Amino acid sequence: MAVKALEIHPAALDELKLAVTWYLERSEPAAREFVEEVDRSIELILESPSRWPSGNHATRRFVLKRFPYAITYRGKERSVQILAIAHGHRRPGYWKGRL
Repeated sequence: MAVKALEIHPAALDELKLAVTWYLERSEPAAREFVEEVDRSIELILESPSRWPSGNHATRRFVLKRFPYAITYRGKERSVQILAIAHGHRRPGYWKGRL
């Protein structure tokens, strides 16, 4: 099966940049490890988008193992769209306006 294309909502990209900046201010190795884990997570999502639990609005959620973040995404016909890269303490569903 072919890997789907990746779309990242601009607000999700902003969330990623803010998180990387936060980690960089505290520890360059931690920032690097965070980026590596997000990259690995996205690769897993692209390989098998329907593998993780489904939620409202046909979305799914991948929880990172080493960092308190989750990637909310949805599978589309030819792509996977990342809607949020959210810290675990964010208000649930804050990203719904991005659908």
